[in-house]
Amino acid sequence: MAADTTETSSASVGERLKGYVRTQKGSILAAEIVLGLIILICYASSWYGGYTAVAIVEMAMAIIFFGVFMMDLDKQLQFVHWLWSDFIRAAIGTLLYIITSLICVIRGAGDGALIAGGVFGLIAGVLYAYDTYTIYLQIKSSRSQTAVPTDERV
Repeated sequence: MAADTTETSSASVGERLKGYVRTQKGSILAAEIVLGLIILICYASSWYGGYTAVAIVEMAMAIIFFGVFMMDLDKQLQFVHWLWSDFIRAAIGTLLYIITSLICVIRGAGDGALIAGGVFGLIAGVLYAYDTYTIYLQIKSSRSQTAVPTDERV
């Protein structure tokens, strides 16, 4: 009986994973995770390994938000405003990737791995900017749908 429950729940997680990756937000987060891994490999194999922290932190945050949104934990854990948290994560990721990638591309003369990491970082910066924009549109639409309560006691 316990084996049947484990197989059913793992199949459910697999189905949720497949279903979530097909959504717009799921595909953006999956692309952020993959790009973060590629950037991490490039930075780690370069002569200057100090830029790996940005890739590690942003990839870890993308994995956390991917898991939260995939498992619908954002609807269960309402003490965190997940939409604003995701907006801040994506905005900071945009700035960090663009700044560090420009530094790596400019500084990386003779270090192909650093330049490649910088180019992938610029692509990730654009992807994070697009993610920030889509989250902004969600915030804007959720605010317009929410009615403002009025106090009629005058």
